[in-house]
Amino acid sequence: MFDTYLVKKGDTLDSISRKYNVSKSYLIDINNIFFEDDIKEGRELIVPKVEDVYFDTYVIEKGDTLYAISRRYNVNPELLSAVNGINKEDYIYPGQKIMIPKSGYSYYITADGDTLDIVKNAFNTTYDKLLDENKTVYLMPEQLIVLKK
Repeated sequence: MFDTYLVKKGDTLDSISRKYNVSKSYLIDINNIFFEDDIKEGRELIVPKVEDVYFDTYVIEKGDTLYAISRRYNVNPELLSAVNGINKEDYIYPGQKIMIPKSGYSYYITADGDTLDIVKNAFNTTYDKLLDENKTVYLMPEQLIVLKK
């Protein structure tokens, strides 16, 4: 799996390759880079997806249901369906990839009208801790907010 990375001022192929734990030549190959000077601030690069801190990936097998998967991984079925953007009744099919929330974290999915106070109180935490652990908090409906337990 791959992500995109927006080159920042001062980035080099060496620094980006260290960040994503790949060789410089690998970055050159997957991005069709002919000259290292092509790496300028604002350019998007294809980079390997970094392991997600908050989720594991599960590939649906024949006969799986969200409820059975939630029981197998000890995850609330409501949370499992919400983080994957599917309804509990939706059909899931073999080969489909879903995210499994990792233990050790609390998850909150915002609703219309939520405020920072509501989210902070749901986690029973401080503003600082909430904002430290989440890069952005827009409070738009269906934003996932995570906090380490």
